[in-house]
Formats: sequence, C-alpha cells, structure tokens
Amino acid sequence: MEWFSKKTKPKTASLYSFIIPIILTGSLFGLAAILPGCKEPTKKAELEFWGVFDDSDVYQPLIEAFNKEFPKIKIKYYKKTYQTYEDDLLEAMASGRGPDIFMLHHTWLSRYEDKIWAAPPALVSQKEIQDNFVDVVADDFVKDGYITAIPLSVDTLALYYNKDIFNTSGIPQPPTTWDEFLNDVEELTIKDERGNIVRAGAALGTARNINRSTDILALLMLQSGARMVNQQKTKAAFNQKTGDFNPGQRALEFYTDFANPGKSIYTWNTRMDYSIDSFSQGKTAMMLNYSYQLPVIRAKSPYLNFGIAPMPQIKESTKALNYANYWGLTVSRNCQNSEEAWQFIAWLTEKEKAKKYLELAEKPTARRDLILWQKNDPDLGVFAEQALTAYSWEQVDNSAIEQYLADMIESVVLGQATIKEALDRAANEVTLLMQKQ
Repeated sequence: MEWFSKKTKPKTASLYSFIIPIILTGSLFGLAAILPGCKEPTKKAELEFWGVFDDSDVYQPLIEAFNKEFPKIKIKYYKKTYQTYEDDLLEAMASGRGPDIFMLHHTWLSRYEDKIWAAPPALVSQKEIQDNFVDVVADDFVKDGYITAIPLSVDTLALYYNKDIFNTSGIPQPPTTWDEFLNDVEELTIKDERGNIVRAGAALGTARNINRSTDILALLMLQSGARMVNQQKTKAAFNQKTGDFNPGQRALEFYTDFANPGKSIYTWNTRMDYSIDSFSQGKTAMMLNYSYQLPVIRAKSPYLNFGIAPMPQIKESTKALNYANYWGLTVSRNCQNSEEAWQFIAWLTEKEKAKKYLELAEKPTARRDLILWQKNDPDLGVFAEQALTAYSWEQVDNSAIEQYLADMIESVVLGQATIKEALDRAANEVTLLMQKQ
C-alpha cells in the first residue's frame, strides 16, 4: 500500500547515535517514548492540528508544555464542526492543503489508507500499542504491523437509568443481563387505557428517533455471536447462520420487539420523542448511550437523578462484550514534517499527558494503565472499564452502513418486510458497498 512508504521507516543511523546516551542518563519514560521521533528536532516545523468536539482550551496547556520541551515544533489547534468535518477534510486534502495532524474515526481507516503516514516503527511500536492500550485499538489501528493512528480516549455504550423511576418502582439495581432488562422494561413501562405509552421503560426498538440505534443493534448482533463481515472482509456476514442459529436475525428480532405493540415488552414507537430528549425529561427510564452524552443530558436537565451502569450482557455468556466508538490522532499524507507530527502524537498519548487530557476533556481513557485511576469516577468509571472488553467491526463507509441498518430496522417496525427479508437486504447493500472499494 502506498502509505507504507520509506518515509515511515526509522533511520537506523540516527537511532544508534542517541539511544546510548539516553540509556546512560536514564529516563522517566519507557524506551518506546524516547526512540528517534522524540529526539530534539533539527529543523523548525509548524503543524496544523484539526480536531472535533474538543475546545482549544483542552489542548492548549498540553501544546504549551510540548512547545517548552520541543521549542522548534509549533502546534496550532483548530476545532472543526462535526457535521462538515469529513467533507472539509477531504476537500482540503484533495487540494494539497489541510491539517498535518487530524482526528480519524476508528471506522475510517479503509478509506484513508492512501491519505496518511503511518508512524515510524522506531517511534511507536506494535508491542507498545498492544501493551499500553485496550485491545480494540490494535484491532482498528494496527495494519500489517504499522501504527496508523493512536487514540486518547475510547468510548463505549453503557446503560443510563433514571434513579427516581427505579426507586418509585421498587427496583433497587439496574439490570446486568438482558433477561433482567426485559423484566425491568415491563415493570417500568406505563400505558394508558388505550394502550398509549405514557412512560417508556427503555428507548429501544426503532431507528431514527433513538440516538445511536444502529450501534445498539450492532452490539446486540456481536453479543449474539454474529460475524459482521466475513474473514476476508469482502462481504457482510451478519445475516449468516451459525449452525442452526441465526444470531443476526435473533438480534434484530429482539431489538424491534420493543416497538411491537403485540409484545409484552412494547415500550417505544416511531411517534415518541427523540431518545435523549425523552430520557432528559424523565419520560423514559433507561437509555443506552455513550459518555459524550453526559454533558448534553445535564445541560437539558440539570436536576435529573440518573445513574450509569455497565451494558447488559447475555446471561449465558462467559465474557463481556461491549461496543467501541472513538477517534485516533494521525498524520496527513500532505504533511511535510511527518516525523515531527508523529513525535507530537507519541508525546501527547504518553500516560501522564493522556491523563491530563482526560482530566480536561472529561472522557474515558484508551490506555490500560489509566483504567484503575479512572475506575472509581462516578461518571466515567463504567466507560473506562468497559473499554477492556470493547469491540469494533470493519466498515468501509460508516455513514452509508448506518443508513442501511436504520432502513432495515424501520422496514421491520413498519411491517414492510419480515426479519429475514430486511436482514438479507441490508447485508446485500453492505456487501455491494464493500465490493466497490
């Protein structure tokens, strides 16, 4: 592949010229952090860094600390609007402009392989990523032994629950299994004499009025044992059987049953308010979502008494399985100072700098060695621990796939297709998308 160019490889001459004196003098950091990219640069470099979500005051103290340590490298951070971020990024890259360093969503790698520089192997090793970061990072961002991006945070889906509703319903603890979840939904849902939902037990069952509905469904498929794509990564596989059992079909049925008036767990429909609004207003007892919605909910309803619990798991499962959603830092192929850019990323994602970032950004860690530090955080502890068991899957175009899965859900809910028909159609659409790449 083009991005595995000679420029990404370490220069052995410079390697041995400075490793020995550093080893003799000692270092507070691991050896991987002091290899060639972390030496004092010989030339000046001004690097443009594009991010999403994080304000400049999150990065500014870290950039200032980096500039003191490496005065020849200057970093300018720009926060971009998420809705137009990728379009702006691709347009800038096509014209030979754009950022030197940018945030890459973990599902985007297949589309950006020819647009980025991988990290110099002597600066960031595969072993370092595997040892210091949660497993999903290596799964997503290590390709053929090369590091393509490094995250500061890994988010996961977790259970938000309204404590006041649970308390008044006599339910002392949030559910830990899907069996318990089903029981709680029945107990918590309130309907009027006409069968209209007055209070939802959970925001589940439909697609476009539930935030991250397709992620929730993908999680259910993975927990059920479905393979989202085949081993060769040439076609979708979430509609395939495992023996006599079809895990994808069962997951879709389980999910859409919450929007089926004929089921005892009927608790949601397409006429309901948007899930985040309904939960924030106290009209819904449970919601599945990421940590980044915490400030949104608190802004909407400052006095809402809610808690966060781990994602429910299948009762018979021997291991937990959670769903990852996160961004990594990488270097643009247009960057003229790629070693200096990767030097900044390697420095920023070291333990103490990452810890400072997480404190400022209020996000769950991507590093294993910071999970115990964050474990008891009332807001982020659940998300941090779940990162250890987080999984992802190959998506050639996450936006298009999200639409296919949402259409699949809605076609079942609206009675336009059977479970099998909807599942097969979505799998065929994803396969066609994969084969165009």
